[in-house]
Amino acid sequence: MPRILGVDIPREKKIKIALRYIYGIGPYKAAWILKEANIDPEKRARELKDEELSRLTSIIQSKHKIEGELRREITQNIRRLIEIGSYRGSRHKKGLPVRGQRTRCNSRTRKGPRPRVGGIKKKG
Repeated sequence: MPRILGVDIPREKKIKIALRYIYGIGPYKAAWILKEANIDPEKRARELKDEELSRLTSIIQSKHKIEGELRREITQNIRRLIEIGSYRGSRHKKGLPVRGQRTRCNSRTRKGPRPRVGGIKKKG
């Protein structure tokens, strides 16, 4: 498996798809990086030469926040919202949807599974 900035990318996938395995790189950013590095997006990851891998690595390092640095920035932003007592911060703290979605009948992803009611049998 080729390794870019500490992340193993799959060998058999096209490089435009394989770059998305790095946290912080999506379809648009992957295409932009490959264009900057002059690499064919249809090329498989196993076909990349060492020189092409080093070009990719240098472009990603110099112009993009990825992996740990990006995760750290996102968590700091959330902590800041909580500390200043904003509405969004309070929603993060309570584990509810932050961006205005309704919660009466949806938002099971944020709220978790429904609490069980009933079903308790008496002994004996």
